[in-house]
Amino acid sequence: MNNLKNIAVYCGAATGNNQIFIDGTKELGHWIVENDYGLTYGGGVFGLMGVIADSVMENNGYVHGIITEQLNNRNLAHPNLSKLDIVETMDIRKKEMLNNSIASIALPGGPGTLEEISEAFSWAKLGDNDNPCIFYNIGHYYDPLKDFFDNMVDKGFLEQSGRKKVLFSNSLPEIKRFIDNYTPPALRTYK
Repeated sequence: MNNLKNIAVYCGAATGNNQIFIDGTKELGHWIVENDYGLTYGGGVFGLMGVIADSVMENNGYVHGIITEQLNNRNLAHPNLSKLDIVETMDIRKKEMLNNSIASIALPGGPGTLEEISEAFSWAKLGDNDNPCIFYNIGHYYDPLKDFFDNMVDKGFLEQSGRKKVLFSNSLPEIKRFIDNYTPPALRTYK
């Protein structure tokens, strides 16, 4: 039985083409254990998914994988997790990951990673997710997206107060402070 507070980490089945992404992922895994968190993630064995799971387990941490039946049937699930749930669809997986965590962190990744953390943030804006959303900006990977979020504010599609509810950072101490001091965004009012 897991009594830890879990961090949902979104990442892909690739490692990218720079060692900094692997090293940063390992640092995040160690940080999760050092701060008495567990890990909830997509359950995969390859890419940064495998790296984050292995780094948490190497430090005797708790890892809860949530994978779809389709991906599990393709032998993509990590075989050595603390707990593995197999669910029917990606929608169920994403909801379960949020329900099983107190914060959402995106590592560098592809379209799936971006979709998952964007949906988590969107749900926070709608009042359906109380978890802070964080882009772990290893090697400035998310700088263009950070600029785009600022552009949303500049162009009137995101309130400044809402923009402050998502963090882009490569600093684990800053990420910890953001999680500890986070309050969910106020529900948007329409005029």
